[in-house]
Amino acid sequence: MDKRSNKKIVKKKVVKKKKKNRVKRFFLGILLIALIALLGFGTYSWYSLYKMGQNMDNKNPKDIVETPKVEKNDPVNILIVGVDIGDPKLKGANVPKRTDTMMVMHYDPKEKKAHIVSVPRDTKVEINGGAQKINNAHVLGGMKGAIDSVEELLGIDINYYVKLDYEGFRKVIDSIGGVDMPIEYNMNYDDPGQNLSIHFKKGTVAHLDGKKAEEFFRWRKNNDNTGLAEGDIGRIRNQHLFIEKVIEKAKSPSIVLKLKDILDIASKYITTNMSPKEIISYGMSVAKVDSSNIKMSTLAGEGKYIGKTSYFIYDEEKSTELLKELRGSKTMAIDKGSLNIKVLNTTKKSGLAANYAEYLRKMGYTHIETGNAERVNESKIIFNKPLEDSVIKNIKREFKINKIEQNSGSEGNSDITVMLGEDQDYIK
Repeated sequence: MDKRSNKKIVKKKVVKKKKKNRVKRFFLGILLIALIALLGFGTYSWYSLYKMGQNMDNKNPKDIVETPKVEKNDPVNILIVGVDIGDPKLKGANVPKRTDTMMVMHYDPKEKKAHIVSVPRDTKVEINGGAQKINNAHVLGGMKGAIDSVEELLGIDINYYVKLDYEGFRKVIDSIGGVDMPIEYNMNYDDPGQNLSIHFKKGTVAHLDGKKAEEFFRWRKNNDNTGLAEGDIGRIRNQHLFIEKVIEKAKSPSIVLKLKDILDIASKYITTNMSPKEIISYGMSVAKVDSSNIKMSTLAGEGKYIGKTSYFIYDEEKSTELLKELRGSKTMAIDKGSLNIKVLNTTKKSGLAANYAEYLRKMGYTHIETGNAERVNESKIIFNKPLEDSVIKNIKREFKINKIEQNSGSEGNSDITVMLGEDQDYIK
């Protein structure tokens, strides 16, 4: 081979090498740009999530709630609430608002299962010694009041909360591109006072953008009073069907292209006590849960009028299995037979202490003695020895007395003293 041929071969190799280097540099450049974009989006995402967690500081001071944290991979209970518009005549961040929707999402990272439990908004609870609908707890005490009511009602710990109003709800649904929803009922309802007009035809499939989704979510009766025979329970069933469609949409690959818009909306309209790290961790984890492992249910109970007020009366006995799941391994966490309880009647109601003691025995408490004491107006529980917060919370719920005191000493040989005041009635 002559020198001229050698030079040509060498030249070709150099050209090929240069081309390879250019191609390599091109792909490295693309990769670098992608990494920078990813890093930028990641930083932006983190900032958006941070703002979401800080929304509480800019809105209602009552939304700043300390809740029990959990260890990694432990089950968690997340309270999800949607609030109404409040009084349209009032303006500002702290306008009292009722919870129009209230759900507890129990998520078990180890089992990779989620259970969403709806709490009817008319559920009867005790707040400040009086009967209230649970949707009023947020009006009276913000998120702290809502969390306290749910914890006392169900005997569970709430670890985190997520809150949004209807404006935020509409924006979030718009940001994911809406959902297609089969319509099972003729829906015709108008409320000019709330600027609400709902019109859907049975047997059609409606594309629900944010505004239409709100209409579907809120409907339960028509202008002629036809509609859902089950009232709010039927409305909750509709909401569950809608949530299934949202979960289906959120799991589709197309959602990735909408993440920026979703984060923009979420950071502005959603309030939570989760940190950015927790939002990302739980968000990614829940996103991987198979749809077949996401269950939805509603508290058991029935509607009942007390006086002129209609309530939903929660049935704890019919919710036994559900409660076991929500409480996890912390179900009561106490040996009832090991507690020494003293029940004292401070009123002139004959046999009140004996009546209450019999109620406690039916609940599984065995070591109970009764007696009398000086009059008090409000019933209270006195804890004469240290107990865990979760145990105290469950005892308050089972004893049906909200006022508690901690006694540094001991009341004879009793672990718990119950003072029955003038507000206490006989338990049938």
